[in-house]
Amino acid sequence: MRLIGLTTRWRCDQSSCDGEPVRALPGLQERRMLEVVGNIFVMATGRGWILQQHNEHKHDPKRRPRPASSKSSEAQAWERQPIHNNALKGVSTKVNSVRNRYGKNLNIFTKLCSNHTSYIEKIPVAILLKMFSYLDPVSLMSAGCVSKQFYELSNDNVLWYKVYSLHMKKNMRWKSDSINSAGKRLHFTTIADKEPGYWKKTYISELITGTEKRMNQILKCAKKYNAFGAPANMEKAVKMSGLIWALTFKDINGKETIIEQSDITFRDTSLTIYWNSYIWPGFQRLITLQLHGVTQIQTDCLRTPKNGLQRHSLIAEYNLKDFKRSSRFIGHDSLIKLFYLDPGLIVGLWKTTPDIAFVKVTLHYHQLLEKSFWGTAKSPYLFPPHVPVLDDIDPEYGLHGYQLHIDMYSGPKTYFCTTFRGLSSRKDYIRNGNVRITAIGFKNNRQHAPLVGKVDFMWETITFSGSIQNCFMMDVTVLDDLEAPYWCFCAPVQLQESKHSETLYDFMGQSFYLEYKDSVGKLHAELNWMNETEEYVIINLVLLLNTEKDSLT
Repeated sequence: MRLIGLTTRWRCDQSSCDGEPVRALPGLQERRMLEVVGNIFVMATGRGWILQQHNEHKHDPKRRPRPASSKSSEAQAWERQPIHNNALKGVSTKVNSVRNRYGKNLNIFTKLCSNHTSYIEKIPVAILLKMFSYLDPVSLMSAGCVSKQFYELSNDNVLWYKVYSLHMKKNMRWKSDSINSAGKRLHFTTIADKEPGYWKKTYISELITGTEKRMNQILKCAKKYNAFGAPANMEKAVKMSGLIWALTFKDINGKETIIEQSDITFRDTSLTIYWNSYIWPGFQRLITLQLHGVTQIQTDCLRTPKNGLQRHSLIAEYNLKDFKRSSRFIGHDSLIKLFYLDPGLIVGLWKTTPDIAFVKVTLHYHQLLEKSFWGTAKSPYLFPPHVPVLDDIDPEYGLHGYQLHIDMYSGPKTYFCTTFRGLSSRKDYIRNGNVRITAIGFKNNRQHAPLVGKVDFMWETITFSGSIQNCFMMDVTVLDDLEAPYWCFCAPVQLQESKHSETLYDFMGQSFYLEYKDSVGKLHAELNWMNETEEYVIINLVLLLNTEKDSLT
């Protein structure tokens, strides 16, 4: 809520609310005071009786044109000042309405404040509370961010008890008789005896409870899984919940910059969020970057404002102070360098200057809604510990029945997407704490699979676009024998030239490999470049899963 900087123009008639003459052109001190009062009332534009009176005055067919008045050149010059805000048109009607209701108080206030610089602190508390009583809950909370005085007044229990009672009545949790009886029991003294902000906290708690119930219903709808082991209705769930994602940059001085998402795309097992901006914070001064899921808390307003009540849930926090150690270099072209930070964060930096070109995040659907809903602004959501299902009958339990879904793509282009079912291993393949599971073998030519087209990583900013060769995105979903998600990740990978590869007579082209590794497992693939068809062919694809994961023996 911005009160400072609004330009107002007030026209005062030669009349008075209490019989005393009023100057046609107010003095500088009085004019500033009236502007402060007018700025406060502008907060209620579109939400209170001021706009309603203004609209009635504007469309009144009996309205007569204002008669020309003989004023000094100073007065005419002051009235010819331009109005920079369309919301202030017809402000004379608002001033007259204010004077009709609070004329005496305004005149007394003008005399008291004529020799002071801080006019807003001299406004009587009764007038401020009356102003605040016409604001909706979101605007009332915004007004509390203006100053310490406004914060204290905006926590008034009388105001918030009225808001809370109307909210409960609207949501049919109280009957009309119970509201009336509660109003009689909780008279003014009883309400005021509560600690400041009690009814405000109670109202916000009710809003959060309602939002959580709505999110639980959405989560139930998203529990249906597709053939790849991911939620099938993720796009619908995100749109129904109004969920968005935001980045919070923090520099060495503690200054925080929040940027909301620019765009989002959905795939079978993951979604990609894009951030583009003309002005990014200085990258060399940044120390941390946080990824939050942002949920709008529904209020009683007909239309939820864009900057209304929000709930932030921390998903991941990235260390930018030691960027070289925390990041992994992916590739580059003539304009940008591409870096990856786990989990899912991709940062593009300009080559000429160490500034941010774009930021994108790719997140797997597995447990994404829970991470985006139930965490707090400072800590992520902690999932309950997984209890493995033990089987004493099957000696090979935990070594068979795995399923792998892999998707290699860049933007709208898909290079390779398939599902491997019935994958298994043996106890002899458990080495160094990892069990080896082969999806594509060297010697099985029928399993070898090509990548469609020439692979590259597509990037785009507001003004530029390009691609980085031999780089692309890879989504991996591994399900165990109970068809429960075992290992899920989304990350960019780079094809690197292989120096030590097996010799196959059917593939005489150049050899490449790609790898991804984290605490759960490792994926290794080897590819050959076919000069005749100008395409890559996957000749080996192996998973190394950590045996300390509770599903394995």
